[in-house]
Amino acid sequence: MDKAKKDQIVSIIDQTNDMTIATIREDGFPQATTVSYINDGLTIYFATSPDSQKSRNLARNNKVSITIDPPYKSWEDIVGLSLGGHAEPVTDQEEIEKVSELMFAKFPQVADYMAPNDVAPEDIAFFRIRPVAISLLDYRQGFGHTELFEQ
Repeated sequence: MDKAKKDQIVSIIDQTNDMTIATIREDGFPQATTVSYINDGLTIYFATSPDSQKSRNLARNNKVSITIDPPYKSWEDIVGLSLGGHAEPVTDQEEIEKVSELMFAKFPQVADYMAPNDVAPEDIAFFRIRPVAISLLDYRQGFGHTELFEQ
């Protein structure tokens, strides 16, 4: 992937707050859930309860599919991403602190829900997603135009 395409993909990730993440349930069906996320370049992070269905699904199978779609006014403006990757638990304390800082910076309202001193580390599971394939959808280039990039 050239720098211009990577910059375009990172820009879409940067400007959007929510993604839909599909994990695999125990019965083999996909489960799609909307979650807020933060990122560091192409690496995407999200937090959830360790007891959530997402966490249980990822403990069995860490493969995920994600869509990220910024708002648009007309179909001629549609851009978005579909990506496949692996979700890994974040366990390194330095990385957890970095991710927490990024989360509070992007979503200051998090403080209204969970003050850092009031939440025990075992109450939050952080996950890191590293894409292995990214499909860039860009209707500005024509209806249904996509480009696939594999990492």
